[in-house]
Amino acid sequence: MSATVTPIRGDTSPPSLDPVMSLVSTDLNKVNTVILDRMRSDVPLIPELAGHLIAGGGKRMRPMLTLACAKLLDYPGDRHHKLAACVEFIHTATLLHDDVVDISDQRRGKKTANVIWGNPASVLVGDFLFSRSFELMVEDGSLKVLKILSNASAVIAEGEVNQLTAQRRIDTGEDRYLDIIGAKTAALFAAACRIAAVVAERDEDVEKALDAYGRNLGIAFQLVDDAIDYVSDGETMGKDVGDDFRDGKVTLPVILAIARGTDEEKQFWRDAIEGRRVSDEDLAHAKDLLIHHNTIADTMTRARHYGQRAIDALGPFANGQAKSALTEAVQFAVARAY
Repeated sequence: MSATVTPIRGDTSPPSLDPVMSLVSTDLNKVNTVILDRMRSDVPLIPELAGHLIAGGGKRMRPMLTLACAKLLDYPGDRHHKLAACVEFIHTATLLHDDVVDISDQRRGKKTANVIWGNPASVLVGDFLFSRSFELMVEDGSLKVLKILSNASAVIAEGEVNQLTAQRRIDTGEDRYLDIIGAKTAALFAAACRIAAVVAERDEDVEKALDAYGRNLGIAFQLVDDAIDYVSDGETMGKDVGDDFRDGKVTLPVILAIARGTDEEKQFWRDAIEGRRVSDEDLAHAKDLLIHHNTIADTMTRARHYGQRAIDALGPFANGQAKSALTEAVQFAVARAY
């Protein structure tokens, strides 16, 4: 089949997740049933804490990708319901652990679980959700699915450790940054899409195409997140503005600003990243430097580049509702900052 390239949209209407949500709504209800069922436990704290995050306003983007990719392939079965729930459990477990590591107190506009129930409970319930995800993988019965999702879980953990060791290091470069976001964010996007090709029993080329779609979408998604951290507001983001700055995380906007800055600016970034300049005034100064050197705009340009690569990966597939919805999902991810 010849490739069909669909460009990033050129019209003025805001992109939305509504098409993909409409496409998978019936399937997503079945996934939510699995999630609620597998969150059950005789220990009341487990469903209480897990439910706080799972029901906390997330868009379910990763499981929706599994369902939408299955639609793209005209998969007629129901294996993807449990696997989409598995993907959501992996994602939720990593969020619980991340909030403990980052000492976060807000997510999606609500208090984080670690603030309400404490760090030990958050870590242990995260472990519970990881365990549930592996139960669902095993129940599916496919060694290939198990390999894809278990590998993604390991890669995510490696990415988080890599980010932790890069924290407060001004010498963190763009290559390492891309390695970090490729692991901690894009790996699960890629796996969520790829497993749809496995359950639909498609060949390796289809698997690779969906993997490429998800991976590039994940990178674009994280690039936008890292730009938003400096230019959006707490209400829009659902987390505190400037968290990355205060945590000493060296993201692409900062990497570019350091490379383009004067000696005086480089010293400011060194002091900020190492934790000596983290006041509101310092954050405002950081924003000014990022704007002056166009690094937010350039980060968004990179996000659009990876978004286009994701859309291009859908080229071999037939045009239709599923392909259109998956394309607009990319456009939505890239447009979130505005």
